[in-house]
Amino acid sequence: MRIALVGPAHPYKGGGARHTTELAHRLAAAGHDVVIESWRAQYPAWLYPGQQLLDVPEGEPYPRTRRRLAWYRPDGWLAGGRRLASADLVVFALLTPLQVPAYLAILAALRRAPDPLHPLLPRRPRTVVICHNVLPHERHLGDLALTRALLSRVDTVLVHSPAQAIQARDLALAARVVAAQMPPHLPLCLGGDDPPQTPPAHGGAARPPVPPGPPGGGTARLPVPPVPPVPHVPPGSSNGGAARVPAPLGPPGFPDEGAARVPVALGSHGLVDGEASPIAPWGGRLLFFGIVRPYKGLDVLLRALARGPAYLTLTVAGEFWGGTGETEKLMAELGITDRVRLRPGYVPASEIPALFAAADALVLPYREATASQNALLAFAHGVPVITTTAGALADLVRDGVDGLTCAPGDVADLARVLREISVPGMARRLQAGVTAIDPAPCWADYLKALLAR
Repeated sequence: MRIALVGPAHPYKGGGARHTTELAHRLAAAGHDVVIESWRAQYPAWLYPGQQLLDVPEGEPYPRTRRRLAWYRPDGWLAGGRRLASADLVVFALLTPLQVPAYLAILAALRRAPDPLHPLLPRRPRTVVICHNVLPHERHLGDLALTRALLSRVDTVLVHSPAQAIQARDLALAARVVAAQMPPHLPLCLGGDDPPQTPPAHGGAARPPVPPGPPGGGTARLPVPPVPPVPHVPPGSSNGGAARVPAPLGPPGFPDEGAARVPVALGSHGLVDGEASPIAPWGGRLLFFGIVRPYKGLDVLLRALARGPAYLTLTVAGEFWGGTGETEKLMAELGITDRVRLRPGYVPASEIPALFAAADALVLPYREATASQNALLAFAHGVPVITTTAGALADLVRDGVDGLTCAPGDVADLARVLREISVPGMARRLQAGVTAIDPAPCWADYLKALLAR
């Protein structure tokens, strides 16, 4: 089948670009003829205050990626649709309603000219929209109308949770909506399973396999690099005024409290071969990872931290939507500035292992969510997860086995969980229960859902 994927890919950063790229590799490995029609300019820089592009790929780039779309060239949108009209299937990756005008133009240009030799040939390719979020968690005027217009004009809408399926059906009553679990597409630094071999006929050289394990069997372990230093920002800086003090590593009296954790062993047909990571002592080091936006609930976590055991510390690593000023102000009001370490800015894949090696638990305090790869990222590094039950976040976490769950937006309930994980032996038990998901069956089910008619 000739398949065109329309969406972000390298050098764009983030899970959406990784997902599009990995999907292309998986489809090509299954024997399909795949191209990615991507962006050279996805939207104006003033609409996205963070970093958009990467110098180093987060995964193996897909060779047949064409970066021709630009937000300021509607004529290029129509040209893109004409280029893709010969495909059998066109798949749109929807991450934001800002993409919808371009996608509608491409849809309008997909129609083929009548072919007298093939009168039964469909007048346009089959079309699918993959909704990473049906609607944004933080909505703006026009989001609803734009999304409805797109979902109403495609053959199939693919979503990643039952709740998202309901939302999609409410927007487009006549749409065919299919739900499938979001498959793993973690940064390349983890290695992961043997990447599917992309046949040269569908995109150049085959993807290299994961290096073999050590002699005599077993699985290879990733070296843990040293934790990078966090720059000190003096009082009165442009980021909000409060000085950033490196958080203490853990409570007094814990042995080896600064020891780095070794990631979960990497296997040949999944992220792991079922082997748990060595058990590290509980040091009370919490991690919030990823872009900081209001719906992700960092403020809820800070308030819960102030109510929890006094030795707990927190590292916040990621881009701050709108700067760090409000966060630093709240830290000062709660009296926890010396317990919180801010690491603003996008975290490149090369720094992720060190970041998780220095954490005892990942916290996902989201008010709203669709799904997140961060729980899988934590499990791949042997780190248990504290998460709210927003969206499908808790679907990946076994409460009391490899993590703990709490209600979204509830400071008291999150503080309860922080006290629970601090009970002697609890954190070690959760870490012992951590395993990582095998990507192969997840991707097989996902491709089946995507290609089904």
